[in-house]
Amino acid sequence: MEINYDKIKVIGFDADDTLWVNETYFRDAETEFGKLLSEYETPNKLEQELFKKEIENLGLYGYGVKAFTLSMVESALELSNYNVKPKTLEKVLNIGKTMLNQPVELLDGVEEVLEILSKKYKLILATKGDLLDQERKLEKSGLTNYFHHIEVLSEKKEENYSKLLNHLDINPSEFLMVGNSLKSDVLPLVNLKAKAIHVPFHTTWAHEQVTASETTGKEYKTIKSLTQLLNILN
Repeated sequence: MEINYDKIKVIGFDADDTLWVNETYFRDAETEFGKLLSEYETPNKLEQELFKKEIENLGLYGYGVKAFTLSMVESALELSNYNVKPKTLEKVLNIGKTMLNQPVELLDGVEEVLEILSKKYKLILATKGDLLDQERKLEKSGLTNYFHHIEVLSEKKEENYSKLLNHLDINPSEFLMVGNSLKSDVLPLVNLKAKAIHVPFHTTWAHEQVTASETTGKEYKTIKSLTQLLNILN
């Protein structure tokens, strides 16, 4: 079924792995963490246990690098039976600091797409994570001026989007969300009768993955790169 975008007036963009590289740094950090704790467990076991700890801590710490770093510290303590050396913990903390200081690498065509679409549509940024870190990345990106509104959400569920759209007085039928996560950027919007376009990134965090049954019967479009938006919306 062909999806009609004629009514769209506002476009929401996810940030991490939609506008710029993010998940790659987390995968690299997990590899580094595995090396630091290799005397206690296998890399696979360390990765599994770290992921469990991250999910366990979501309600307390939320998303982002700081939450990830705290989960690494807790995992290091528990998996080593509290024998991990202070120097090793310092190196774990430095993994997090390195992540926070990474340059912002824009994905292909991002600025061109935002520049063109901002002349016809109202653009908003709707991302989740740590507020300070997201503000830092946005500032480094040089993209701030393209967005009418910037929102850092604690979660990206239907109720969060509904509150955001109500707050900005946006009719769901006039809203399009663009992002790399089916779970966070597509399905909640489709359920709210808004439009959504999926732009997959080559790496997806396990927590953001969905099953085929969850997408069955859902109307959304998948494109290979952000630049394809220009063919759809212009």
